[in-house]
Amino acid sequence: MLKRLTAAILLCSTPALAFEPKETPFFAEEVETTMMEGVEYRAPLEPLIVDLPAKGRAIGTPGGTLRTLISKTKNIRYMVVWGYARLVGYDENLELKADILRDYEVEDDRVFTFHLRRGHKWSDGHPFTAEDFRYWWEDVANNEELSPAGPPRYMLSNEKPPTFDIIDPWTVRYTWDEPNPYFINMLAAARPPFIYRPAHYMRRYNANYTPMEKLQYLIEEKGARNWAQLHNKYDNMYKNDNPKLPSLQPWINVTGKKAQRYAMQRNPYFHRFDTAGQQLPYIDTVEMTVSAASLFPAKVSAGEVDLLASGLGFPSIPILKQGEKRQNYTARLWPTGAASHIALYPNLNYFDSVWREVLRDVRFRRALSLGIDRKIINRTLYFGLGKQSGNGVLEQSPLYERDNTFAFSDFDPDRANALLDEIGLTERRGDGVRLLPDGRPMEIIIETMGEREEEIDALQLIGETWREIGIKLIARPSDRNILRQRAYAGRTMMTVAKGWDNGVPGPATSPNALAPTEQDNLIWPKWGQHFQTMHASGEAPDMAAPEQLLALYQAWQDGSLADGTEISRKEVWSKMLKIHADEQFIIGVVSRAPQPVVVSNRLRNVPEDGLYTWDPGAQFGVHRMDEFWFADDAKTAALQ
Repeated sequence: MLKRLTAAILLCSTPALAFEPKETPFFAEEVETTMMEGVEYRAPLEPLIVDLPAKGRAIGTPGGTLRTLISKTKNIRYMVVWGYARLVGYDENLELKADILRDYEVEDDRVFTFHLRRGHKWSDGHPFTAEDFRYWWEDVANNEELSPAGPPRYMLSNEKPPTFDIIDPWTVRYTWDEPNPYFINMLAAARPPFIYRPAHYMRRYNANYTPMEKLQYLIEEKGARNWAQLHNKYDNMYKNDNPKLPSLQPWINVTGKKAQRYAMQRNPYFHRFDTAGQQLPYIDTVEMTVSAASLFPAKVSAGEVDLLASGLGFPSIPILKQGEKRQNYTARLWPTGAASHIALYPNLNYFDSVWREVLRDVRFRRALSLGIDRKIINRTLYFGLGKQSGNGVLEQSPLYERDNTFAFSDFDPDRANALLDEIGLTERRGDGVRLLPDGRPMEIIIETMGEREEEIDALQLIGETWREIGIKLIARPSDRNILRQRAYAGRTMMTVAKGWDNGVPGPATSPNALAPTEQDNLIWPKWGQHFQTMHASGEAPDMAAPEQLLALYQAWQDGSLADGTEISRKEVWSKMLKIHADEQFIIGVVSRAPQPVVVSNRLRNVPEDGLYTWDPGAQFGVHRMDEFWFADDAKTAALQ
């Protein structure tokens, strides 16, 4: 049965001439000198019209430069996250809406028909059409040299790819033999899959379209090994580090690589407009300055920032508050949507066979959880504003069950000690630290990406109470990329990070984060790699509970268990959450800790208490950063 899932937020259905877009002041001079076509030609024939008053927001005034900070050059990718132009995206209520697409239809989670906006163009003015979808599918995803492992996992259902059809220049269709229920959700992710490419730009780096003698010159000039590496070097829509790569995002990078300050300028062909005919985004330029994260609070307090959240932690609040009146900004506290603000990830694929056996014992993981005094951590680091719980879904989720979220989260060192004794870890050295079966001291090394100050503080507090159960904790800061590579190779014993990104899932949300389906999951990276590469690399799970989670994940897609018994998606989620609660694969510490968000008092349409989460949400993405705008000083004074 055909299910009409969504339409645009407000779609202009009248003829194109009835829509009267206003020229953006930022481009007025270029248009007057004929260097750029007017907005009436840049706008799609069917733009996405955003009714801001209906959303409780004000129609803005275009212009201005928004200043923010990033801790690393590669974090210019955040503009792709925050800009949040997606084929289909979540709104502030976490409901899916067509965005880049004009509309779409889904039949039985198998047939997906996408309708593009006629006249929509890439940031360089070239038409965005079905050809851009075809190029990615045929010339990238199914090209053996560019994609040796074949199409990515999200394009497979029961390990089979879809049939791809072009209906007309503005309509494409994907048809699977079996349901692919998480396909649409994937398109709305903070890091989207980009199932399209600017074909007119990328063909110059593809051997299917460009003679090898010409490609060879480019290969040598750019220092690439072959044409595939050359193509991948420029095919980086998420990284956002190629200013020449056409984009559909609200802001485009106009700065070269390895800069200290990056300018992201408004996309002249962006597809969203307000009801007054003004093209979004309102803000002309986003300026991203690279700085050490430790300096972020001081730079905010010095008045160098208009909007910032990433890199700010709860310990930053005192210094942020000190500069509020002097620098005309407000440090807001937004609730977070992750299942746990701080969580421990034992690596069940750890290379050390003795430690691996200990980490895989459920009694050991339960003992670690019972040995954490979450109340002290919450009170010390978050002034009691967080919630001491395990890694589980939050109360706002229809899947919430209190017993799951709070399993083994009480501070009970006596019970923890009893569990460790039961395992047989009864021998101790002189200082009380238990000994492993091979006589080594039980010293757990927990690696952190070093990006959040409170993680180190929390580990110090955890280490104090773990000593009561005979375990010594050693915290080791590391670089994010280095840590992940070590984890993938089985070289990390345990890591600390946030829990599941989505703490408020519904039955229709994919439970892939709960099963070993991705290498990025630091509990079982080798098992995830095995699934992700369709058994080409990594290791197959060899524990009963993870195998059961994989079977349930498959049942969520199929609607039935392996024996043919029908099961609802809500039932699948319930079973998977219960397994995680019992097994303590991820040891949550504190949830719902507020996220500091610094907002200039001149900046409008920024929510007072917006949900801050990565997926779904894309941090500022669901709050539509393209709708933020600057009021002038007179308006600001009048409102204060």
